[in-house]
Amino acid sequence: MTQPLKILAVNGSERDGNTADVLRYAAAIAEQRGVAFETVDLRDIRMERCGPCGDCNDRPVPCAVADGVPAVVRKMIEADGIVFAAPVHGFGTASLMQTFIERAGVGYLRFDRPLSNKVAGIISVARRYSAGEVWAQLTANALLNRMILVGSGFPATVHALHRGDALRDDEGLKNVERLICRMVDMIQLLDEHRRLTGRDDLLAAGDVNERVGLALNEMKVPA
Repeated sequence: MTQPLKILAVNGSERDGNTADVLRYAAAIAEQRGVAFETVDLRDIRMERCGPCGDCNDRPVPCAVADGVPAVVRKMIEADGIVFAAPVHGFGTASLMQTFIERAGVGYLRFDRPLSNKVAGIISVARRYSAGEVWAQLTANALLNRMILVGSGFPATVHALHRGDALRDDEGLKNVERLICRMVDMIQLLDEHRRLTGRDDLLAAGDVNERVGLALNEMKVPA
């Protein structure tokens, strides 16, 4: 029996607030389209900051810090699509999401780029300023991981200040709806390709070793 198609959302907010409300809205859209939707709230996992070891650019094995990040990475690898969602804090990406993309990217994802060809969507939530900057940073992170980024017309940026404001931003929510629907369309298209051809190499990842001075054969793929 085939597993249902699934989108995993990574919520970089410290609160159960506007970003969570937007993701619940996104979940309803995905589930109407027959795709499962799960949200990981980074505030609920134990996540250490990058430590002082300083050997991330030389080590050929995954991060040695024992916390909740590897479990989230496994969920991302198992999903068909991933939504990165974060609010603007201090005119930049909320610190939980910043820590996560550092720890996950440097500690786990760089070895064999396991998110290659997964469908990505980006959502940022802001009172007014820097929504575009946060959206652009998370977009760059998805492209670094060789994901397939779908557009929503205007970026899926939602404006909110007080709790509940996000659900009153009709234009922002419309862009979120377009984003999720296009993610579902692309996920289903890729799934159909795999089923019809028996192949999963529509877009080859290519050389996964992007680090200078570390030979590809020295790298060990994380378990």
